[in-house]
Amino acid sequence: MTTKLIEWPVHGVVVVNGSDATSFLQSLVSQDLDALTDGSGAHSLLLSPQGKLEIDFRALRVGDEWWLDCDAAFGARLAERLGRYRIRVDVMIEDRTVGSARLEVRGPHGPARVAAATGVDVPDANSAHAAWNACRIVRADWSTMPGVDILGPGGEVRGARDLMVAAGIEPFAPGAHEVLRIDAGVARLGVDIDERTIPQEAFLERDAVSFTKGCFLGQELVCRIDSRGHVNRFLRHIDLDGSTLPGPGATVVFDDRDVGVLTSIAAVAGENRAVGLAMVRREVELPARVTLREPGGEVPATVAALPATNEPVPAA
Repeated sequence: MTTKLIEWPVHGVVVVNGSDATSFLQSLVSQDLDALTDGSGAHSLLLSPQGKLEIDFRALRVGDEWWLDCDAAFGARLAERLGRYRIRVDVMIEDRTVGSARLEVRGPHGPARVAAATGVDVPDANSAHAAWNACRIVRADWSTMPGVDILGPGGEVRGARDLMVAAGIEPFAPGAHEVLRIDAGVARLGVDIDERTIPQEAFLERDAVSFTKGCFLGQELVCRIDSRGHVNRFLRHIDLDGSTLPGPGATVVFDDRDVGVLTSIAAVAGENRAVGLAMVRREVELPARVTLREPGGEVPATVAALPATNEPVPAA
């Protein structure tokens, strides 16, 4: 694959600052923020008190403040949820979603090409970041593909896009980015995961949850599952042949039993096949041949594990 880019003209950004900002967030979110210094970052979650997913986001330490970024549809919700707990603390929460954008550059040579175009060294560590004008250049690798995000004001991000295009980095063809996301096993909030999701169902605990930091919202359920329990379903990869594609919401059927639901689907350009993601019950041994069923018909498919770095340990 060659290096490609995609622009998200609106992106969720919530900035949290004030003398109590770090301790405030540390008491709420799943990641250990005390370990992060200026220029570092980490994947994190905001859970409900019952341990279900509220917001999937990235926390970036920028000087004395925090930039929390997520899909555009969830920026306002993240700010509102955090605001519920802002009681007698020196904390300011600003939703900057309107006016913020994100440029995603993905491919085997993405970090090197962004560095050459901007003159800024892209950090090696995932979620680490560096300043470029009013933006942050963030290392954003997926399990199967290097990547860089440029995050900041919309005008600055559009300028970054023009700079990358001038450097020969072309936009993704329609649908190609979605295929890459699915193949990498990257769950999208509001599509593959939602407020019913327990982190372990989508392997979010692998890099977004600290089991040593102390208390945070929803900790009891997440830690209980980690120490002596299990979840009943997992996010799985779907591969299907043919040009007839079921839609998200199609039922996954195995051995004449409903065992899951299709959440994402995308056709692979130039090939007579498609890939998808689905929530599937844990008892389905992988790989397995299944049927994707919806009112309009049925399509055979194979359900398999996500990329190895996202898979649970055998005892999960």
